[in-house]
This record gives sequence, structure tokens and C-alpha cells, in this order.
Amino acid sequence: MAPPFVRPAVAQMAGYTPGEQPAIGQRIVKLNTNENPFPPSPRVMAAIGQIEPEMLRRYPNPTADTFRAAASRLLGVAMDMILAGNGSDDILTIATRTFLGHGDLLAFPTPTYSLYPVLSQLQEARHVAVPWGEGWTLPAEALLALRPRAIYLANPNAPTGTFVPPAQIRELARRFDGLLLIDEAYVDFADENCLNLAIQFENVLVVRTLSKAYSLAGLRFGYAVAQPAIIREMMKAKDSYNCDAISVLAATAAIEDQEYARQTWQHVRSERQRLTAELTALGWTVLPSQANFLLATCPDGDGRGAYLRLKQQGILVRYFDAPELTDKLRITIGTSQENNALLGGIKSLGRCEKAA
Repeated sequence: MAPPFVRPAVAQMAGYTPGEQPAIGQRIVKLNTNENPFPPSPRVMAAIGQIEPEMLRRYPNPTADTFRAAASRLLGVAMDMILAGNGSDDILTIATRTFLGHGDLLAFPTPTYSLYPVLSQLQEARHVAVPWGEGWTLPAEALLALRPRAIYLANPNAPTGTFVPPAQIRELARRFDGLLLIDEAYVDFADENCLNLAIQFENVLVVRTLSKAYSLAGLRFGYAVAQPAIIREMMKAKDSYNCDAISVLAATAAIEDQEYARQTWQHVRSERQRLTAELTALGWTVLPSQANFLLATCPDGDGRGAYLRLKQQGILVRYFDAPELTDKLRITIGTSQENNALLGGIKSLGRCEKAA
């Protein structure tokens, strides 16, 4: 039981459930939390090696201007359209803190990133999860009919990997007068993105992370792009020094080495295509993915059983106990060797007939 001085909204919530994180060095094929299978750019490691003691003694720049300037050059937007954060989760927290209050309504398609309802509960806001349309299409009419204060849309979506074309999201933004937050955590593995919508619309906020595409999940760095009026209000709601000096230095070096990053993205895309074909040949049903993972339906419908048997072999994938996902596994795209190990593990499970 929670202490009596805990806010009721917090006491009643379950909180976010992260994926398993085995100890560094543990021999395991880790394909459960959508990390990049390759190390960060050598420029990142070189930048970290140049850290001076004075950088650690002093507080960092409060708005991460070094990174914002580099991102401005990369994206072709003004610095005052960029907000940096301690991972994209920090950006999501700041956005929710800024735009949602007690009783306000947040809407999002489901299934999706499970942090969204947690953030809503912390603000004592309401949230409504709207099922995706047939074929994982955007339920735009159902979302708009709720008249929410904000809509959160992961694109590509997690845990499905499916992608809503920017033209459809543009129409949603045009018809919606609240905040449309587009969570592009996986967009670097996709064919398109929605950055232009943040430039064209006053109510669109695009959120990105360096965890997946730039191999910096352990460092925690993300950013948002929106009209200056949105960024100014979010600046008021962020923590005082939410990006540390080391993270800013490393994140800046990472985005400035686009050649290296794009090589890793291309590997992921190539392996994604191969893994999709191999799993399909083994009787699994795989959703078309634009992310660095696949959502695959087990031939026998027993997602939990497959997850546990793979874990016994030292292969970690992600299982969700949500009713619509119990027959599925989410599988991160790894290196060629890791993906081969996964396929070997799945073959050892036996090719089961589909559940009647």
C-alpha cells in the first residue's frame, strides 16, 4: 500500500514496464528493446574522450545550444524550433506537462507506446485509446470525434512497426485544433517522415530520439521540432538542466556523422527485409515494418510460450500480454549473426500448425 501522502493519481497507476536489460557482458542475443545493433559513431567516442574536468564541474548550457545548432543545420530549421531533452521520453514528459492538465483528454491509437497513458495519468488527465483501423490504418475519424486536447501518434508505430503516410497525417493536422504530437522514434528506418508538418502547421510537434538510429540508448538524448511558439512554452516546463554536458557533446558528434549513421540504417533495412522473408517461410505472419523491429504472429498462436522457449536458449525478444498481442512477438533487427541465431532458435521450436 502506498503511503498516505502519495498523490492518488500516482498510487492508482501501474507505471511503465520496460523491457529486460541483462547485465553488460552477459552472453545473450538481445533483440527485445530496439537498440541499434552497431556501436555509436567513432566520432562520438572521440568526443567523449576529449571531455575536460571543467565541463563536469560547471552546469551545462541550459538549452543544449551546441546540439540545437547542429540539428538546425542538419534539418534545415531555425534553432528556435528545436528543443533538446534527456531522451525522447523527456520530451514526451515535457509536452504532456505543458499541454495537458487535470481532466484534459489525450487520445492515441492502440496498441502503441505504453508510456503515453502513464504520462497522462501523472497529469491527472484523461486518455482514450482508439483501436487502429482495419489493416492498421489511422483511425482519424474516431480520434477527431473525441475532440481531445491532444493526439499522440507514434509513426512508425510501436509495437507494430506500421507506418501512416504523411499525407494522411497532414489531413489530420489540418482538421484538428489541438496538439498533434508525432513520435518519430523510429523514423530513420522509414522511407518518409513528417518533419515538414512541424514546419507547415502551428499545432504539430515532431519528437525524435538518438537512442535507436544513433546507437545512444544508454546516453539518453532526444529532441523536438515545432513552431517557435510551441517550443517557447515547452522551455518553461522542462527541467532546469535537462541535458548534461557529456550527452550534448556526444549527441552533437553523432548527428554530424551522417555517413556512419546511414550505413547502420541501411543494414537494418536490409536485414529487416531478410528476416521478414525468413520468418514468413517458417509459417510466421509478419506485419510490414518501417522500424528497426518486426511484429510477428506465432504459427501456433502461443506468443508467451515462444518467448519463454527462446529465452531459455539465450535469445531475448519482447512479449506483450495485451489481449490483441498475446499471439505475437516483437523482434528487434540485430546484426546478421544475431538474426541468424534468432532464426535458428525459432526453427528449434518446431514449425507448428496454426491454432484452429
